[in-house]
Amino acid sequence: MSHTDRTALFRRLLTERILVIDGGMGTMIQRFGLTEADYRGERFRNWRCDMKGNSDVLSITRPDVIEQIHRAYLEAGADIIETNTFTANHPSQADYGAEDAVREINLAGARIARKAADDVAARSGQPRFVAGALGPTNRTASLSPDVNDPAFRNIDFDQLVDTYRVAAQALIEGGVDLLLIETVFDTLNAKAAAFAVRQAMDEAGVDLPL
Repeated sequence: MSHTDRTALFRRLLTERILVIDGGMGTMIQRFGLTEADYRGERFRNWRCDMKGNSDVLSITRPDVIEQIHRAYLEAGADIIETNTFTANHPSQADYGAEDAVREINLAGARIARKAADDVAARSGQPRFVAGALGPTNRTASLSPDVNDPAFRNIDFDQLVDTYRVAAQALIEGGVDLLLIETVFDTLNAKAAAFAVRQAMDEAGVDLPL
């Protein structure tokens, strides 16, 4: 099914009933008791810093775990599953020195979720949808992190737009049905995300629900 067809179906279903979205990803990951080696995998085997706690990188290093979680939510009745990409942005990945992996993480996260959703939809006969998750980053464009310098910012609007656009482009390429800007604690960050998503959709020639 094409992006256009899935979008039309998604919007039609919203007029007919409530669609159920999945639950937390991080809490489900914790149940697996993963080690540093799991987080590193082959891709980050010799990485320069610890990777444990970087849940989004598991879409690359332990895709089986992420797919299993997606399938559990789908089997429980979720109509929509979110990609494992909450921290797949430049500022958040900078904590692990993995800024250059932002696109890779988002693309992998989208493809895993797409596969799980399509497999369960084919088996159940019920459509399932993928929401590309865009988290808030670990910085705020509206407030200073330094109480002694209220005018200081450690990120600006254009920087946020850049990282959100990279993420959104990869999520769209990976086959998501909608984009979800989630856990908003700064409306300026959210505006940057929305602006970037619109840019990414225009570039891809799609009009996904946001």
